Amino acid sequence: MIDIHHHLLFAIDDGPKNIEASIEQARAAAADGITHIACTPHANHVFAFRPEINRERLAAIRERIGDKLTLGLGCDFHLSYENIEDALHYPTKYTINQGRYLLVEFADYVIPTNIGIAFHELMVKGMQPIITHPERNMLLQRDFERMAVWLRTGCLVQVTAASLGKGFGKRAHKVAWELLERNWVHFVATDAHNLNARRPCLSEAYEAIEKRLGRQTAERLCVDNPRAVFENRELLPQPEPEGIGEDASVKRGFLSRLFAR
Repeated sequence: MIDIHHHLLFAIDDGPKNIEASIEQARAAAADGITHIACTPHANHVFAFRPEINRERLAAIRERIGDKLTLGLGCDFHLSYENIEDALHYPTKYTINQGRYLLVEFADYVIPTNIGIAFHELMVKGMQPIITHPERNMLLQRDFERMAVWLRTGCLVQVTAASLGKGFGKRAHKVAWELLERNWVHFVATDAHNLNARRPCLSEAYEAIEKRLGRQTAERLCVDNPRAVFENRELLPQPEPEGIGEDASVKRGFLSRLFAR
């Protein structure tokens, strides 16, 4: 299995505090059957994104774990005005393995009405937004139907493995499975931060998906699609998402309109 959302780098964000914790987390991931990890530290108002430091931390972990895992770099990209502006100037700064795929994260309490403009601008610059863990976002939990327009215009979706169990509560669990059953999900990832509440475990989610939706779906969400992202390849044709309506055009406009007060 391949994990495209994982906080493995030590002393960077709210993930592992030191290299020993990173090594233990990496070993746990490998024991779970994970073969590839995209290390995706936060880029938000709390944690600065420093590519050179990230590369140093990654090299240190690689030296210790050898060939147990294949590691890459990406970002847990907070959709702030400043981040979006920077990404538009440096399109591969935040993407997974400097390819086209970008993990994007909404704030918990506000999603700008015109966020579709930002997605459009990112795509124009060659980036492919992957909306992370919408089932855990309090606004989208109440109204995930608003995601339909983002799917129509080309966004991809990732849910958290633990949400398919009870790791993030009943509401996240219900929404995650609803999204899966509608074919609105393209990836399952751990979003691991530690060995306790935020474990590097994909196997339980794989087994749950296989039991409920079949092995082909489990392979697509946990292996095939994530591999395409890790290797910066096009995804193979995906099942038709249910209930997203007809294609809609995205109105272009100034980026600053997204965050108008």
